Amino acid sequence: MLSRLPHTWRVHSLRVLSRNLQTQARYEYPSRDEQDDTSFLPRSGLATPRQLVRYLDEYVIGQDIAKKVLSVAVFNHYTRVRANLAAFSDESGTDPWSEASADDAQSGVSSAHLHPHPQRALPHQLPLQPRQPVSLFEKSNVLVIGPTGSGKTLLARTLARVLDVPFSVSDATSFTQAGYVGEDVDMCIQRLLQAANWDSYRASTGIVYIDEVDKIARKSSSTTESSRDVGGEGVQQALLRMMEGSVVSVQGKPASLEPPVPTARGRGSPAAAQQRPDTYHIDTSNVLFILSGAFVGLDTVVKRRVSKGSIGFTANLAPKEEDSDSKGFMPFFTSNRRSSENLLEMIEPTDLVKYGFIPEFISRLPTITTLSPLSTQDLRRILTDVRGSLIGQYTALFGHSDVEIRFTTASIEQICLRAVERGGGARGLRGIMESLLLDSMYEVPGSNVRYVLITEDVVLGKSPALYWIRGDGPAFWAAWADEEQRAERQQV
Repeated sequence: MLSRLPHTWRVHSLRVLSRNLQTQARYEYPSRDEQDDTSFLPRSGLATPRQLVRYLDEYVIGQDIAKKVLSVAVFNHYTRVRANLAAFSDESGTDPWSEASADDAQSGVSSAHLHPHPQRALPHQLPLQPRQPVSLFEKSNVLVIGPTGSGKTLLARTLARVLDVPFSVSDATSFTQAGYVGEDVDMCIQRLLQAANWDSYRASTGIVYIDEVDKIARKSSSTTESSRDVGGEGVQQALLRMMEGSVVSVQGKPASLEPPVPTARGRGSPAAAQQRPDTYHIDTSNVLFILSGAFVGLDTVVKRRVSKGSIGFTANLAPKEEDSDSKGFMPFFTSNRRSSENLLEMIEPTDLVKYGFIPEFISRLPTITTLSPLSTQDLRRILTDVRGSLIGQYTALFGHSDVEIRFTTASIEQICLRAVERGGGARGLRGIMESLLLDSMYEVPGSNVRYVLITEDVVLGKSPALYWIRGDGPAFWAAWADEEQRAERQQV
């Protein structure tokens, strides 16, 4: 009919029809209101810092300050993540395509409510985000410093057990610069993605724990110029942007490990067509980094800064014992109470810079906490009180062979004293227990022995372990009671 009209009428009719037409989207995408970015976070099950500390007390002895710091850091981390994601969803909830001017409404032109392409509609999948909103709360990464065997790794493993969130543990010893033999720093994010079951949403709000971080300190200038420090300052530079918050590209799961997807006969399944992407883009802005290390020799740097030198006849000279200690290690075992004798508690960022870390790396670790060396009382509680205690483990081990083993109070005290002399913290206890029970673990299985008693003389090496066969239970308990009464008389 339009072909029979004059040219001017034909143009006018096309303009009227174009105003009343409403274009249709080629694909249907879920609206932003239907997408809940915080659905995977724990809502009511997130424990308070006090509850986290109470849970850590069941497995870790002492270290009250470190427990409080880690519990508060974890709780604030997920509070901050929830607030940032809520603010991001509110800001991105306003669709600029849905805003129509009053002139367009009066002219009869209706909005089509088009949705962009999925890869352009979801900003979290893009490596570059020019319109990403600024986070309301900045994250506070944590640095844990303490001697070996004081419980750094155990704290991290215990937190990972109680938290229902992605948690990855990496060792900084194997980290090298990109292009050299070793692991790239991106491996810690890949392990986090694996812990999240290859879910990029959950991985972007997880926790990364890096142990032995003191091994990536800058090497001294005494090395030859031809050797390149591929595992020191270069690794720190690679961790800078990741700790601050950037998009890290991680390789996906290999195709050989993909489970087969069943398809309907005669037609392809939509699930089979959607394969797992080869590369994931993880935004580390909401990833909490917890770094730990023993930092052997850092006490010497602190001692040089704290000590005030003087000259003259009335100068206070340090005794020879302090001079010899300054060249070696800090004593492993001191009281767990906060005192001025523990030099690790007086650490400042300048000390870490002198130790071998660049200032940019230390500035991204605003929270620094230290672990006190374990005392004799702490070692005793590790042997007997905590969950998974060493004596409980060996008692259960002998119980599988239908053998009952007992330790006297005096023997436990001697084991703790030997651990103090040996050093190594809680790890030293296991070494002592292994050497002490070696003969018993060799002779008892498969024999008629049913009772084993470890006394103080056995720990001191004056006598072997005492054995009783089946039916000699009363004699075994009588010998154990006599040893306990003799220990009480010696204490009085």
